[in-house]
Amino acid sequence: MSAEGQAAINASPRLSKLEAAWVIARRDFVAVLFSRAFLFFLIGPLFPVLVGGLAGSIGGQVSRQAAVIEVGVAMAADDSAALMAARNRLAPQLGGAVPVLREVTEAADDPAFDARAFMEERRGNYAAIITGTLSAPEVVGTEGQVRRWKGPVELMAAEAMAASPLTVPSSQTTTVTSSAASERTNRIRTAQAAQMVMFLLTMLLAGMVLSNLAEEKGNKVIEILAAAIPMDSVFMGKLFAMLGVSFVGIAVWGTLGWGFWAIAEDAIVTVTQTNFRELPGPAVGWSMFLLLGVLYFSMAYLLLGALFLTIGAMASTVREVQTMSMPVTMMQLMVFFLAAYTITQPGSALEMVAIAFPLSSPFAMLARAALEETLWTHIGALAWQMVWVVLLVKGGSMLFRKKVMKSGNAGTKKKRWSFRRKASQMEPAE
Repeated sequence: MSAEGQAAINASPRLSKLEAAWVIARRDFVAVLFSRAFLFFLIGPLFPVLVGGLAGSIGGQVSRQAAVIEVGVAMAADDSAALMAARNRLAPQLGGAVPVLREVTEAADDPAFDARAFMEERRGNYAAIITGTLSAPEVVGTEGQVRRWKGPVELMAAEAMAASPLTVPSSQTTTVTSSAASERTNRIRTAQAAQMVMFLLTMLLAGMVLSNLAEEKGNKVIEILAAAIPMDSVFMGKLFAMLGVSFVGIAVWGTLGWGFWAIAEDAIVTVTQTNFRELPGPAVGWSMFLLLGVLYFSMAYLLLGALFLTIGAMASTVREVQTMSMPVTMMQLMVFFLAAYTITQPGSALEMVAIAFPLSSPFAMLARAALEETLWTHIGALAWQMVWVVLLVKGGSMLFRKKVMKSGNAGTKKKRWSFRRKASQMEPAE
C-alpha cells in the first residue's frame, strides 16, 4: 500500500469532507504536475500553434503577392507613356481605385498583336489589357475585370489627354470615435472570441479528469481512496486538482504566447492587417471581463469534469470510458453552438434556455458580460452553476458506489474497516 493511501486511511476519521477533498486535491495536483506526461501535455499544443503560425505567415505573404493586380498596356509608345504618367498623378488621390499598369512587351514586338487572343491563351499575369488610343481606349478582359477597370481607365485617359493636369477635388472628412452600431459589432466580436477560447481550453484540458480517473480505476487506487474517505470528497478533490493543473497549463501557454507576441508583435500585426492594440472592449470593462472569464472557465471545467467523472463511474474499462465520453463531447459542441447562436438575440427565450442549461450557461453568460454592463446577473449565474457542479459530483459518487463498490454506504464502511485492518497488520511490530 502506498504512503498516501496509508495516510488517508489513518487520517480519515479526523477529516471532514472538505479536509478530505483538500487532501485528494493536493495529492493529485502534485502527482500530475511533476509527472513527465504533464510536461509532454504542455508541449503538445505548442507544435500545432507553431505550424499554424508559419502556415499563416507564408499564406499571408502569398496572398499579398497574389493580390497585386496588374493591368497591361498595349498602346502606341506615346499613348502608353502618357497613360502611365496620368496613372502616377492620380494614384496619390485615388489609391487602389487605379490599377498598376505594366507595358505588354509582346505588343511592342508584334505589330499585329491581338489582346483578346493573348488573354485567352492565359499568357502573362494581367487582369486586363488596355488597347486602342487615348481618345478611344479599349479594356480587354473577363466581364468582371472589364466592369471593374472601365471607369478608372477612362479617367486616366482623360487625365492623359488634358491640356493641364486633371484636378480631382479633395473632400473634407469628419470622423467619430465610434457609433452605436460599430460598438455593438465590436462587442459581439469580443464575445465570440472569448467563447471560442474558453471552449477550446475546456475541451483540451477537461480530458485530464477522465484519464486520471481511468488510470486509478485500473490500478485499484480509487477503491482504496473510496474505502478510506467519502466518495464525494474524492470526486471533488480530483476536480479541483485538475482545475489547478489546468490553470498552471494556461499560465505556461499564456507566458509563452506573451513572449512570442513581445518579440514578433510587428510581424503579427503586418501579417494579419489588424490593429491588436485596440481590441474592442467588453461592456463590463477588461478587468472585470477577465475576472468573469476566469470564473466562467472554472465553472465550465468543473461542470464538464463532473460529467466526465460520472461517466468514469459508470464505465468498467478504459475502452468504455472513451466510448461513453464521445457523446458528451459532441453534446458539449452542440451546447457551444447554442450559446454562440444566442449572442445576437439578447433577452430572447433561446438565450434564457442557454443561460439556464448548466453546460451552456458559462458560455452564454460570458457573452452577456461582453455585451451588457449589468453585473448582478453574473452572481446568480455562478451560484446556479456551482449548484449543478455539486449535484453532478453527488450523482457521480452515488453511481460509483453502486457500480464499483457494489454495496452502497454499508459496503463502503465494511471495506473501509477491512482496509484499515489489513493496514494495521502490515505495520511492523515494535
